Amino acid sequence: MAQRAVWLISHEPGTSPCGTIKFSRRYPTVEKRAKVFNGASYVPVPEDGPFLKALLFELRLLDDDKDFAESRDSCSHIRKTSIYGLPVGSEELWPVVAFLKNGMIYACVPLVEQTLSPHPPLISICGISQGFELLFGLQDFLYSGQKNDTDVNTKVSQLPDLLLQSCPFGTLLDANLQNSLDSINFTSVTHPQKQPAWKAGMYKGKPQVSISITEKVKSMQYDKQDIADTWQVVGAVTCKCDLEGSMPNVTISLSLPTNGSPLQDILVHPCVTSLDSAILTSSSIDPMDDSAFSGPYKFPLTPPLESFNLCYYTSQVPVPPILGFYQVKEEGVQLKITVNLKLHESVKNSFEFCEAHIPFYNRGPITHVEYKVSFGQIEVFREKSLLVWIIGQKFPKSMEISLSGTVTFGAKSHEKQPFDHICIGGTAYLKLHFRILDYTLTGCYADQHSVQVFASGKPKISTHRKLISSDYYIWNSKAPAPITYGSLLL
Repeated sequence: MAQRAVWLISHEPGTSPCGTIKFSRRYPTVEKRAKVFNGASYVPVPEDGPFLKALLFELRLLDDDKDFAESRDSCSHIRKTSIYGLPVGSEELWPVVAFLKNGMIYACVPLVEQTLSPHPPLISICGISQGFELLFGLQDFLYSGQKNDTDVNTKVSQLPDLLLQSCPFGTLLDANLQNSLDSINFTSVTHPQKQPAWKAGMYKGKPQVSISITEKVKSMQYDKQDIADTWQVVGAVTCKCDLEGSMPNVTISLSLPTNGSPLQDILVHPCVTSLDSAILTSSSIDPMDDSAFSGPYKFPLTPPLESFNLCYYTSQVPVPPILGFYQVKEEGVQLKITVNLKLHESVKNSFEFCEAHIPFYNRGPITHVEYKVSFGQIEVFREKSLLVWIIGQKFPKSMEISLSGTVTFGAKSHEKQPFDHICIGGTAYLKLHFRILDYTLTGCYADQHSVQVFASGKPKISTHRKLISSDYYIWNSKAPAPITYGSLLL
């Protein structure tokens, strides 16, 4: 007898999408039990956005919802109770308890301790009556003695702590939330909460939350049939929460598009208060591991004052953003070079900068360069024995560019010339440097509307993301042996 999830939704006609989720709470332990009990008929609880849209459609609360829908409006679907089945892709989430009262939609998904196909009799599902009791308790708590919207918002901000005591792990212990409020002596009603020892001060000012996702892509490309190219994405999510109060609660959600690459090896900041076990078990170490979790990735937390790294992650994307070919042929004091670069069609073709650095180690200074380039421009740093191919901010429409030329070197002198223990003979590389703003290779993003803040005042929420190259090497295809990341660290 437990609940898989609970929602409070403000019905807002005339807006898009006609409603706003004021509060939601999911119980991962109950969700795991549902998966076991329901077996093949199990349907996961969707993310808040799709759930909201499906529920408003089922309740006929969408502004433009005037057409007849067979699945909802036919005579065979006459509703005699406040229990619904919501479409989730090609499946149905059932049972969903929901009703509208005083402009607020109360909803929950009870646990059914048996298979859902066919639907068992409602009277046999104990979680339904418990769900109604919980929702009625929420309604009584929110609107008992309230005078205005501010009072309601204050009570909504208290719900995370109240449900920890009145409904732990999704099991209702006391539907009278006022009793829980009195028993824990809630700080917003009685006296200011004692500031924790780890928090040096308290913020005063306009509330705002900033979330920045930075992904770095590494790659080693050889253009050899017997040696596989490698690449990997490493991401970091940095947050800054300027919120009043000693212990504000925030929930930040990271999402992926339909074709996004799952996040793996996730490490979180100590301020995260709870976490779905599926987030922690997704690992890149075992190639046979089928536990990839594609989100959403929810992080409930009590943020510190300073900027902090909410989490780190890795990801195995299908292809590197830029595919390259590099070939070097030595002819006396000259080197003939050929470079081909191709931007993958799925990658955003808008760079803050993009350059290819071509160093020449263990040689004399560059004395002469002849080249032909299909796009961009070349800068020659003679004393550093370095060519820099400045590609710019966009690839051409073909997404492919090329460089060919001949580099002539002078005799080695006693002056200090670039030296490298690895790049000897035909072993040589090209290194790419680029940055793309408002883009991540995995597709990972933080939706402003999915950020939940339980604190006084409505905060300004800003999100940013970027992709940066890091150790992005393209090796001479004529090199005698492959170079690995490990050898570069020796």
